[in-house]
Amino acid sequence: MKYALALIAPAFALAACSGSGDGGNTTAAAPVAAVKAPAGQSWTDTVTKTSEGYLMGNPNAPIKLVEYGARTCPTCGAFAREGFQPLTNNYVSTGKVSFEFRDYLVHGAPDLVLSLLGTCGSEAAFFPILEQTYANQSAFLDKLQALTPAQQEALQAQSPVQQITALADAMGAVDFIKQRGIPEAQARQCLTSQARIDAIAKPTETATKNGTVTGTPTFIINGNTIANTVTWPQLETALKNAGA
Repeated sequence: MKYALALIAPAFALAACSGSGDGGNTTAAAPVAAVKAPAGQSWTDTVTKTSEGYLMGNPNAPIKLVEYGARTCPTCGAFAREGFQPLTNNYVSTGKVSFEFRDYLVHGAPDLVLSLLGTCGSEAAFFPILEQTYANQSAFLDKLQALTPAQQEALQAQSPVQQITALADAMGAVDFIKQRGIPEAQARQCLTSQARIDAIAKPTETATKNGTVTGTPTFIINGNTIANTVTWPQLETALKNAGA
């Protein structure tokens, strides 16, 4: 199935993206024990591709954290800049918590561009590029907002794949990913692969249809969506309640 691209929003108006879950257990669980990584390895360097995203840490961790995030979502960016390091250093590193990130295309084409490029490298490169994407988020958003009506109209006239490539250039995303070791030819191939577009769009389609995600970021711990949680202090409280 080909992803039906709702690519270019008028004037690139970036909608409010924060949301909260409608459930989750707030009762504190008993603390869980740390799990040592295999000899010569660290859990924060252990990354595996899943059917819907990328998972860092102990695949068998007793506390499984999932984030649905959008790369152009300012609330997601604020969480990442504040929370990524303490999450990985204090929780994932212990083997108690695994962290799976799933791209959710809340803003359509701009998120799709950054997701296609952010998954263009190796599994090991996924989280460093994700973190750096959020660190650079304001630059991407500034370039989007600077596009003139004429430029937007020209993009709309192109085919979906042409739109993706042109938007990637306009956002500075191709140059961004080249600076992180991805050759330009490889980056452009990643942007034009319909199979990759469909694969990246699928989690958004699924989570929207089943009601899992109504806004980003959405955090899920051991299958329970955590309500009213969009900041690192809120998520850390939920992790501690889960026994981390």
